[in-house]
Amino acid sequence: MAGVTDPLHELRAALTRPTGLFDPAGLDLPGHLTGARAEEAAALALHWGAPGRTLAWSTEPLLRAAAYLRGGQTDAARAELTGEPEGARVTLLRARAASLEARTDAPDLAGSARTLARHEGDSAALIAAVTLLAEGQQADSHAALRTLAEGLKVAEIAGQSADAHLLAVLAHTQLRLNPRKGQATAAKALERSAPRSPARVLALRALNRADEGMLEARAGELHPGWWTFTAAPTLPTPAGTAGTAADG
Repeated sequence: MAGVTDPLHELRAALTRPTGLFDPAGLDLPGHLTGARAEEAAALALHWGAPGRTLAWSTEPLLRAAAYLRGGQTDAARAELTGEPEGARVTLLRARAASLEARTDAPDLAGSARTLARHEGDSAALIAAVTLLAEGQQADSHAALRTLAEGLKVAEIAGQSADAHLLAVLAHTQLRLNPRKGQATAAKALERSAPRSPARVLALRALNRADEGMLEARAGELHPGWWTFTAAPTLPTPAGTAGTAADG
């Protein structure tokens, strides 16, 4: 509508600055933003790699839990989820917490999140769940490819571009089988990823730009558990294994 301005315009501009120019400590929530608008601002802050601002601005338990998990604060994240219904998104957050702690039940929790997301028709949660599952399957690259193929199919059906985080995990999986393909996928993930996000860090690591990735990780207050799976061992796979949609 003519004459209507975006109340988040200035904040959005500050949040989307490149990492070298980004100063999360200097970000303040405009006084006119309250209620739903304040939560929208907090969600934007998380997307653009300022989880500390999310925690300062949001009262929404799932959003706060996700912000705590960026920094590996798993106990604080679980505390936010106390009393929340055990749906796909809550289970997914619990699965990510377990993964950051390298707990053995992380794959089971991620699998439960995937099942719940299927039943609930939550495509975003489903894509995030298969991404997390595939992180834990890096020792069997073909199994990881099959898992990721579901997320790619969901995005295709929804008419959406493939998720940057999924693509970054896919790139690391492909690197073990076909380095050229993995690098091409990593370039796509980098292009689609937000600064200071886990997807950005993973994409840079897949492109052998780990130093840049560490700068992004520090700026985004990310815990190393978000990328430790990239050092997982590769096991021999039989020749002639059938390809999947994730093979690209």
